[in-house]
Amino acid sequence: MGQSPSAALDRENSFSDRFGFFSSSFVSSDGFSDEFVGNRDFTAEIPDDCLAHVFQFLGPGDRNRCSLVCKRWLCVDGWSRHRFSLNAQSEIVASLPSLFTRFDSVTKLTLRCSRKSISLNDDALVMISTLCRNLERLKLRGCREISDKGMLAFAQNSKYLRKFSCGSCMFGARALNAVLDYCTNLEELSVKRLRGIHDGAEAIGPGAAASSLKTICLKELVNGQSFEPLVVGAKNLKALKIIHCLGDWDRVLELIGNRNRSQKENLYLNNYDSNGSNDHLMEIHLERLQVSDAGLSAISKCTKIQSLHILKSPECSNYGLVCVAEHCKLLKKLHVDGWRTNRIGDEGLAAVAKHCPNLEELVLVGVNATYLSLEAIASNCSKLERLALCGSGTIGNAEIVCIAAKCMALKKLCIKGCPISDIAIEALGSGCPSLTKIKLRKCRGVSCEAGEWLREQRGSLVINMDTCEIDGGFEASVSNGGIHEVGLDYPQVVGQVTAGDASTSSNGGLALLRSKFGLLASRNLVACTFRRWTYGDDTSNSNL
Repeated sequence: MGQSPSAALDRENSFSDRFGFFSSSFVSSDGFSDEFVGNRDFTAEIPDDCLAHVFQFLGPGDRNRCSLVCKRWLCVDGWSRHRFSLNAQSEIVASLPSLFTRFDSVTKLTLRCSRKSISLNDDALVMISTLCRNLERLKLRGCREISDKGMLAFAQNSKYLRKFSCGSCMFGARALNAVLDYCTNLEELSVKRLRGIHDGAEAIGPGAAASSLKTICLKELVNGQSFEPLVVGAKNLKALKIIHCLGDWDRVLELIGNRNRSQKENLYLNNYDSNGSNDHLMEIHLERLQVSDAGLSAISKCTKIQSLHILKSPECSNYGLVCVAEHCKLLKKLHVDGWRTNRIGDEGLAAVAKHCPNLEELVLVGVNATYLSLEAIASNCSKLERLALCGSGTIGNAEIVCIAAKCMALKKLCIKGCPISDIAIEALGSGCPSLTKIKLRKCRGVSCEAGEWLREQRGSLVINMDTCEIDGGFEASVSNGGIHEVGLDYPQVVGQVTAGDASTSSNGGLALLRSKFGLLASRNLVACTFRRWTYGDDTSNSNL
């Protein structure tokens, strides 16, 4: 602006001379000349490490297409690809040597086979273990042809394995004991529907991984009691997740609590800090288990617990929750699904409010809490950032008004199936100054006009309602992670839209689908509510 044409021409010539080509050969009628494009490859100047870093941001399809550009890109894609997932059918065995010759730096491997197909066998698994010497993570799903013998040979070749997950496989206790004996660096173990463990099977112990094991997740096991020595013997266990496993689990929890107490007594006798690092257990997830207040009282001896899930365990009551609250004062995350048994209510929640001031996340499903306990939580738990109230007939306008007035740090709020009205929405319009996201489901007393009014009052607030889809982006972005990363694995409801399908559907279509399948979806309120909530905001899901 304000420059003569000659000045612009001089600047163009200077630019051309600096880079060694003439502007006439660079610019043509269609933007770039054939001579420039054909004679110079600017990607050749990109270092291999930078190119590999770019590849990390691409999806599998885009990355596969990039590997076909030239031999150099093919080579860089091969040595920089650390995560690999295979359809583990028996037909792929002949291609394994060439696959892992090209991708020779794989450290995270997933082998998945459908029920209608024949999976890889022992020989194929042993071949993989010899080709992937640096394997750190392995996930097996539906690999029914792998036996104890194959797992033994695999474990002997996988010295660096840190995370192992298996589901719907046929091997048994001998295979798991081999992994625990030979993989001395194992940190995470996840076992789901392992059909090779039967009555009278040998016990599963921690083996050589007793000191390194930090996370144990057991799901849908018929003979879960075989894992008792493993759970009790893991010295540095930080997270324990037991979901829908048969048997009485009070004994296991009592052994854990007694072990923790004895460690503290030994430290005290030796003049060490009784609050030292030997109290490692920080997360406990109990779902659909035969566990009672005796088990909750036992785990209350693990005073470093920060995350506790008590889901659909009807024998747990206020007494057990009070014991946990009185001793586990560092509690930050609490999920309670009372299954509408009315055994957990105001008494237990009032104890949490009194003794756990660091609470950051609270999810109540089927818990008939009233103004008494919610007012105490809103007043005493000043760090509360995430709150979900689902399926409770006692949570109404008065409770929401109290929360809006006193929860200054609250960022995310979900209300589902509660008898609230537009009065509660009006309170949220002026309360909770830190609120960024709100989700309302099956609250028939709330009108669409109230939701629109709330958005007008707080333009930056992301609102999601089933009566009128104001903003459909909330469900996919409730938090930075997902509830599946800490161990919850909910079956998909018939007709439920997955994440991939939801991205291509309109809000109207989603609303219609939710209205059709609302009854089925209500069977699992937590899964529909906080599918992407995590332990705080500072942990990552490192699951396979």
